[in-house]
Amino acid sequence: MKRIFTKPGVHPYDEIQWERRDVVMTNWRDGSVNFEQRGVEFPEFWSVNAANIVTTKYFRGAVGTPQREWSLKQLIDRVVGVYTRTGIEHGYFASDEDAEIFDHELKHALAHQVFAFNSPVWFNVGTKSPQQVSACFILSVDDQMESILEWYKEEGVIFKGGSGSGVNLSRIRSSKELLSSGGTASGPVSFMRGADASAGTIKSGGATRRAAKMVVLDVDHPDIEEFIETKAREEDKVRALRDAGFDMDLGGKDIVSVQYQNANNSVRVSDEFMRAVEKGEKFGLRARLTGEVIETVDARELFRKMAKAAWECADPGVQYDDTINDWHTTPETGRITASNPCSEYVHLDNSSCNLASINLLKFLKDDNTFDVPNFVKLTELIITAMDISITFADFPTEKIGETSRAYRQLGIGYANLGALLMATGHAYDSDGGRAVAAAITSLMTGVSYRRSAELAAVVGPYDGYARNAEPHKRVMRKHAAANDDLRTVGSMDAKIHSEASRQWSECLKLGEKNGYRNAQASLLAPTGTIGLMMDCDTTGIEPDLALVKFKKLVGGGSMQIVNQTIPRALKQLGYQQEQIEAIVEYIGEHSHVVDAPGLRQEHYEVFDCAMGERAIAPMGHVRMMAATQPFLSGAISKTVNLPESATIDDIEQVYQEGWKLGLKALAVYRDNCKVGQPLSAGSGAKKEEAAKEEPEVKVIEVNRPTRRRMPNQRPSMTTRFTVGGAKGYMTASSYPDDGLGEVFLKMSKQGSTLAGVMDAFSVAISIGLQYGVPLETYMSKFVNMRFEPAGMTDDPDIRMATSVMDYIFRRLALDHLPYDERAALGIFSAAERAAQQRGEDPAALQETVDREALAQSAPIEEKPKVEAAEQSPVVKELTLESHQRFTADAPLCMTCGTKMRPAGSCYVCEGCGSTSGCS
Repeated sequence: MKRIFTKPGVHPYDEIQWERRDVVMTNWRDGSVNFEQRGVEFPEFWSVNAANIVTTKYFRGAVGTPQREWSLKQLIDRVVGVYTRTGIEHGYFASDEDAEIFDHELKHALAHQVFAFNSPVWFNVGTKSPQQVSACFILSVDDQMESILEWYKEEGVIFKGGSGSGVNLSRIRSSKELLSSGGTASGPVSFMRGADASAGTIKSGGATRRAAKMVVLDVDHPDIEEFIETKAREEDKVRALRDAGFDMDLGGKDIVSVQYQNANNSVRVSDEFMRAVEKGEKFGLRARLTGEVIETVDARELFRKMAKAAWECADPGVQYDDTINDWHTTPETGRITASNPCSEYVHLDNSSCNLASINLLKFLKDDNTFDVPNFVKLTELIITAMDISITFADFPTEKIGETSRAYRQLGIGYANLGALLMATGHAYDSDGGRAVAAAITSLMTGVSYRRSAELAAVVGPYDGYARNAEPHKRVMRKHAAANDDLRTVGSMDAKIHSEASRQWSECLKLGEKNGYRNAQASLLAPTGTIGLMMDCDTTGIEPDLALVKFKKLVGGGSMQIVNQTIPRALKQLGYQQEQIEAIVEYIGEHSHVVDAPGLRQEHYEVFDCAMGERAIAPMGHVRMMAATQPFLSGAISKTVNLPESATIDDIEQVYQEGWKLGLKALAVYRDNCKVGQPLSAGSGAKKEEAAKEEPEVKVIEVNRPTRRRMPNQRPSMTTRFTVGGAKGYMTASSYPDDGLGEVFLKMSKQGSTLAGVMDAFSVAISIGLQYGVPLETYMSKFVNMRFEPAGMTDDPDIRMATSVMDYIFRRLALDHLPYDERAALGIFSAAERAAQQRGEDPAALQETVDREALAQSAPIEEKPKVEAAEQSPVVKELTLESHQRFTADAPLCMTCGTKMRPAGSCYVCEGCGSTSGCS
């Protein structure tokens, strides 16, 4: 073992400045405290958010008891102690000194957020629980009822443990085939209902995260069309039930009637099928038992249906079967048929993979060069530790345990790629950015397999290596050949690539001599919770979401700051300090770089993000995936986001390019495509439905409306509000016999442009109300409208608003519409949400507001003036995170109520660390 960061005779903890903190988490519904642990100990450089997440998620023991962990030292010691002891017991280390170096380097790297193991390691290792270290599982199902029922059971056990699994159902006979008894088979889609119900029950009965699962079906299965359209049909059901007044909001009491919502669906497409699509040929669907063609379909029409369903509801994704199996190291044991829920782990049935991710930004030195030597050493350390974990690990089923111990699949990956590229002046969607990403990925995998070959010399190759030696070595040569084909663009990637070439050369030599300890070494996971644990700006392979972010403050609250990688990037691009300050100030005010003072247009692309004014094009994401895929044993967890205006043709193009560029799996998401998601208007689907209908011309007479003027004296209510740090006042007046008739809004100083616009808007809305325009009509137009200022509000009933207009009309709905009408729009008060959680009827909470008793001139509490530094547009004190950190369709966290953000194919909550996926 080699020292990387530590010194002989000095414990790594002794070089850290530690501090005590209090962690108090409140309930988003009613403000009550739902977690409290005071005096926890963390390094002073750890953010408040990272410390909160580790305390609440990973510290073991009952809160308030002496057994409860209270220091990061205890957590790391608990985990690393098991790794070190196991390594000593099984002969991994040549000497006691090597064991000490391993122990100290792991502790240093974890405490300094250089890398992190996946969550199950932190949950389970060193506790009395089973020592489960894997987050990803793949199951198998045969065409037998006993096997199908066993699948239900195995999934349940995995979900209960907080992990996720995937399965391919293509062995199950289709609904177009006969049973041995003479009856017709049910087909895999039918059995999916039972599995979906089971997953939904386990989710609601235990964890706050949904059960993460993947269901795969081969494209030549006779039931493929039904499988493709399954979730899209359910979206139609959601729309119909919602319009009929049922509560179809996320977490609503009626959403449980919708099926197939607990799984990601993917079609396993073959090269034969994709070539048939290109040529416009017919394609045969085959019987499961005999393999004979029982139906012929038009390949392009079937492909079109896949793209249309994905356009409507984001499912199904695609997995490229021939590409996956062409890079398969153990084909003599069996084909790869499925993946884990996020599609990054692709290997044998009944197997598992434990993950660890490196924080790439930790290797960017002050002179903006990449620390290649230390990256190599750390990769060696992590692979050694991950292999040791399989030795002591427990598994949910005996079959999974047998396969995992025999093939020892590992999943090393990284996070903060997007931040690294921006900090070094590389655009994410550029040849230079892709070259850096490819070189780092190649180096990481080359070192991993080289270390795997070294481990094989010490403790032996994996049990299944002998029968798979030739195909495994063939895949190693494919990786090395891809590395040889990599074309460098700049000095940074050239240096990394040079070392990668040396590592692959050594890997091939050692592998030929020793074999390999691991059948799989690398993949790119979502890095949701562990990315927050490491204080990463970006997750997995993702670009930055936005140029501004929020930072939690000690003692509560948060403030909005410009990403710290931006000044570093500007300096790297040659800007002077005065220019950097002006540009950063502009970004703080506008959240984008367009027209920033002094910033050259050719540098705009460096600051492109996943969202915002200059969002990266969908194919930019696909090209980045393609640049790194040849250097990964597994695949990549990433969803290609498309704008709401994207067409079915656009999705077809993405799926076709993914195949041509050699990806293993691909998923897409079109903004606002899911009706059942919060803050989703579903306008795209409605437009498509409208386009299908033939126009019907009618001549009708319309009575002109008459204006019902407000009386001189009328009841009214004034609301003071804050949206995204911007303060305003709203006065809403009603007719004496009920019914809203007038709205006045005040923001900014009298005489300003904003004040004039708000006055004109108020008059327009008020006249419309008095002419009989229903308030519900305004709701449908202005709720979910998005523009700055946006974010958290000071209203307990409306915690998050996408704009001032979104807040105003949600508040008006709560004040002036009955519960049934609001429920159809998904607008509930805090008390109603709490009642839903208790299983009570929220409609029973309705009270009549005595508007005449409300004083119009209640004293308004002025906020104390803040210091000059706090008034800077670069750092503004806020109660929320910028709306640009999230997509409109991201779900609300069921733990803390914060809007979640994408992390690969999953979502992660920055408030508490909860994830919607398996890692």
